[in-house]
Amino acid sequence: MSENREHWGSRIGFIFAAAGSAVGLGNIWKFPHMAGQNGGAAFTLIYLFCILLVGVPIVIGEFAIGRKTQLSPVGAFKKLAPGSWWKSVGFLGVASAFVILSFYSVVGGWTLRYTFVAISGGFESMAGAPDVAKEAFGNFVSSTWNPLFWHLIFIGLCIWIIVNGVKSGIERWSKIMMPAILLILVMLVVRGVTLKNGVLGLEFLFKPKFSDLTANSVVLALGHSFFTLSLGMGTMITYGSYLKKDQNLLSSAFWVILLDTAIAMLAGIAIFTTVFALGADPAGGAGLIFHVLPSVFSQLPGGIIWGTMFFFLLFLAALTSAISILEVVTAYFIDQKGWSRAKATVTFGGVAAAVGIFCSLSLGEFNDMSNIFGVNFFDMMDYASSKYMLPIGGMLTAIFIIWRWGVPSLLAEMYTGMKDRLINTTFATILLGIAAFIVFAIIFNELVGLFVGESLSEILFGPVG
Repeated sequence: MSENREHWGSRIGFIFAAAGSAVGLGNIWKFPHMAGQNGGAAFTLIYLFCILLVGVPIVIGEFAIGRKTQLSPVGAFKKLAPGSWWKSVGFLGVASAFVILSFYSVVGGWTLRYTFVAISGGFESMAGAPDVAKEAFGNFVSSTWNPLFWHLIFIGLCIWIIVNGVKSGIERWSKIMMPAILLILVMLVVRGVTLKNGVLGLEFLFKPKFSDLTANSVVLALGHSFFTLSLGMGTMITYGSYLKKDQNLLSSAFWVILLDTAIAMLAGIAIFTTVFALGADPAGGAGLIFHVLPSVFSQLPGGIIWGTMFFFLLFLAALTSAISILEVVTAYFIDQKGWSRAKATVTFGGVAAAVGIFCSLSLGEFNDMSNIFGVNFFDMMDYASSKYMLPIGGMLTAIFIIWRWGVPSLLAEMYTGMKDRLINTTFATILLGIAAFIVFAIIFNELVGLFVGESLSEILFGPVG
């Protein structure tokens, strides 16, 4: 099947697509908020160090597995470890992708809807009134039909892009959307830093505050360095499988990580310079996006333009991530079942859309009926995937490379397309071992929280935040 496999049309197309997979809603609001609350520039430095320890080895590993086999996760592990249980790691990645897409497309629908609200001047009634914005958001997500409409539109766009293939679909639109994301961010940054008192936002985000830097901050940095790169669900293996042999995996991995981190930084500058300039509350995570910012943008001259640009940015970030997630499931059925791209995409995009309907309804009138282990269906899908499925997949991938495939085999694949051999087997093994141990620590920390009520880091170092 790999003989007729689609390939990326260009190196920049692949980098934009892979970076688009990593860049998501969490980059726009979660990283800046975490940095601001946990030591500013000091937290950022720790995060970047963790990226080098955890992100780089596993990203390169997933790229190499994909390119070596020219197959999606399940087929890749079967080919490299025939007759073994390791294919289960691939199945876990496909399952993780499906679970994430089912609720992520709901949130993607929210961003699309808010883009249209912004462009129509719908934020004007929320000027300086975050409580009003919060109530409006709550009414929207808890309603029955409105969020479902936008959810279905969003996932329909994902299906349309994926049906068009790797080069004509994913790559083509990634080369449009990623530059658009960067351009919009730069414009929002320029607007933010030129506002009176906007510099306070820069201080919040980048001024080293070592007194706020705790052991828990390190735990948070470790966790986010893994989750921000979309590791553990097979996206990087799948995207790597469309690579030609002349692609430099090491430099590509660094470019993907650089773009992912740069967008997170720029988003932080754009958000917090604006928030501080207008005296809004910088706390709140996701609430900052849908509760505070609608009330903030409406106070700015040209607020309709800035609000529209921001939520369109969110929509693009969500879409670039969502198409990579759907591609994991699509590629599995193309590679392993021999389905056509159109059949695989429409079928499982439709199934994910159906599950997403239940996710959306669980936030409204069916909340009581959907509670499982004390949380609604939407939150359960989010919790299960982000806290357990993704890190387990990433950890097992690192262990697979060390124990079964072999680090020399990884390096042999990585050096294909490279001129210089900069890394030896011992160093690579140590990096992968550290990455696997760190991810295991993240999983164990969450398991303690699940059974005890407090995570291990909270028990040892006190509550987060």
